[in-house]
Amino acid sequence: MLAMDYKHLFGPVASRRLGVSLGVDIMPLKVCNLNCVYCECGSTTTLSAERREWVPAAEVIAELSGFLAPSPVLDVVTVTGSGEPTLNTGLGTIVGFLKKNFPRYATALLTNGTLFTLPEVRESAALFDYVLPSLDAVSSTAFKKVNRPHKGLDNKRIIEGLVRFAEEYKGALWLEVFIVPGANDSAEELRLLKNAFAEIGPGRVQLNTLDRPGAVASITPASAERLLEIAEFLKPLPVEILSRQYAAPARLLAGGELESAILATLRRRPSTVEDLTSTSGGLVNEVSSILSRLVKEKKVRTEAVNKRLFYRMAD
Repeated sequence: MLAMDYKHLFGPVASRRLGVSLGVDIMPLKVCNLNCVYCECGSTTTLSAERREWVPAAEVIAELSGFLAPSPVLDVVTVTGSGEPTLNTGLGTIVGFLKKNFPRYATALLTNGTLFTLPEVRESAALFDYVLPSLDAVSSTAFKKVNRPHKGLDNKRIIEGLVRFAEEYKGALWLEVFIVPGANDSAEELRLLKNAFAEIGPGRVQLNTLDRPGAVASITPASAERLLEIAEFLKPLPVEILSRQYAAPARLLAGGELESAILATLRRRPSTVEDLTSTSGGLVNEVSSILSRLVKEKKVRTEAVNKRLFYRMAD
């Protein structure tokens, strides 16, 4: 069963970090307090630090009730967003509902980590089994270059909030750093990051880099060799490099269901044929055929990045 007929749910998809994951999108596209150069959702259209119920929690809960009632096979329910999910004041209500009514499913929060300065955000986030924040830079120069933050954000306070949350949190805290060559991979910036990671003390430090179109076309990925060098430098911290090699969920779609699943994914992120085959469980020739038709119909367009062809929704 796929969440293709829902407004706020997507997937389940084969997550590189969490297994088979049902996505819960609790923000409008693209409301965020950062405008990261690498964001797969594209440039931020509403750069906002306002916390409010951007998407009604009641709507999200109704969809979760309908989807989870038949007990689908999932590893985790992942709250994320087409923007920053901790900006939604309904976050605690949504995860609280999941923990009370569907406790058999693990819960995860994907966040940019900027709002753990707020006690109410730490309180809501603490209800999740997994919290996966990002920290891409320490210096103000690198922070502005990579994350292009809302003017009200201060990176020193952001790191203090992450430290505070790590002290309080009882679940699995995995910290992601997205390497942008020339922006946050200098020797000095990596030293600052290593010190910050050590102070926060996450269970994992996960290195990532560009593998699909970002918000700024000119950025390039770090090479595998460079990521290995950075991982070696960050030791003895628990470092891992995120890999694109992940297993497909055990299902097979065809026809209209497969097309709906493809479009549901592309509305949220650019993807290759291989990505879409993996996340949908469809056959590669069928996925390719549907994509070709959608391109001809001008519903989808292509974009070449690092010698790989990505599909994304037409503008």
